[in-house]
Amino acid sequence: MNVLVVGSGGREHAIAWKLLQSPNVKTVICAPGNGGTATLKHCQNVAIAVDDFTGIAQACTDHKADFVVVGPEVPLAMGLADFLAERSIPVFGPKKAGAMIEASKAWAKALMDEAGVPTAASGTFTDPQAAKDYIQKQGAPIVVKADSLAAGKGVIVADSLGEAIAAVDKLWEQGYDTLVVEEFLLGQEVSVLALCDGKTIRPLLPSQDHKQIGEGDTGENTGGMGVYAPTPLAPPEVMAQVQTEVLEATLKTLQARSIDYRGILYAGLMISPEGVVKVLEFNCRFGDPETQAVLPLLETPLDEVLLACINQTLNDLPPLQWYDGSAVCVVAASAGYPGPYDKGKAITGLKEAESLKATIFHAGTKLEGETLVTNGGRVLGVTCLGKTFDEAIANVYDAMPSIKFDGIYYRRDIGHRLKKA
Repeated sequence: MNVLVVGSGGREHAIAWKLLQSPNVKTVICAPGNGGTATLKHCQNVAIAVDDFTGIAQACTDHKADFVVVGPEVPLAMGLADFLAERSIPVFGPKKAGAMIEASKAWAKALMDEAGVPTAASGTFTDPQAAKDYIQKQGAPIVVKADSLAAGKGVIVADSLGEAIAAVDKLWEQGYDTLVVEEFLLGQEVSVLALCDGKTIRPLLPSQDHKQIGEGDTGENTGGMGVYAPTPLAPPEVMAQVQTEVLEATLKTLQARSIDYRGILYAGLMISPEGVVKVLEFNCRFGDPETQAVLPLLETPLDEVLLACINQTLNDLPPLQWYDGSAVCVVAASAGYPGPYDKGKAITGLKEAESLKATIFHAGTKLEGETLVTNGGRVLGVTCLGKTFDEAIANVYDAMPSIKFDGIYYRRDIGHRLKKA
């Protein structure tokens, strides 16, 4: 079969790569793809933007795509799944009504309250002064979030009242006219990506992302600087709790709202030192970079899993099979990210890194003739496996020095929280 993957990041490269490992998949078409998907065997890039719904639908016809996988949240929030479904094109990814769970944090908080899902106490504000008054009353530390999509950079954890007030001003000036202010939760973050067909929901392996730009979890939030899977922070007893209190409770409430949710439901969790689980946020798609660590461990063919969600046969699918061991992904970023950064820097050393057991997922790259150059803030996701976490992390940091481009930056402590545990 042929599959069309919408998106241009590391997540989409990982999805295409994994699909092509299946004997059922002949070709993957990436719209628009990147420098990595351009050189992936049996993969073809088409120059179609993720918001060009008509172009995507036409590409499905032109390339005889059997189904579509939508990678990024923006086209889902805009209604791409609805558009394709109306044209009888099978699609993995929730429709616009379901994508609200990521597109609006205020909507998601209301859904969680209705579902009884454990989450941080919060207030939603359309007036900046009201948000500041709430902050003054609650005290710090406290978390200020933009209500709408912000590419992983609309969350500010403020350690003082002054920082929190400044965060309100900053987000308001950036054009976010609704803000969610939440209590600060102490603990460790865990990402759980769950498959959903509208009737059944099943989690993938839990992982731990590293959001902040600086080592030791310092500095600004990013889209994610690295991740490892599986994380022992979510043992079977915790995953059982997540299944019932978070995933199934959320699905039941989506159903009560007549929302047919088929795709990934991503729960960003905080697990306290005492083991209390609360939801920080929901996303409506595969995580990035979580996908680059979770999918390499998946043994079950990815196309079978995605089609089970599309066809509402997830309950009939045998238990997912996983390879033993751990995966660690380290993101190589452009200098200046998550702020302004230059593009067009030549990238070298990928073959050397691959010879050291690394699988390299391209994010912000493109081909200029025969030369691979940087084309984004997060440039590459370098993933290595190991029989143990320590082996996987040693492998990835052995491979990283081989990769070079002007201004390359990567955290050298991905997995440090687990090592301290």
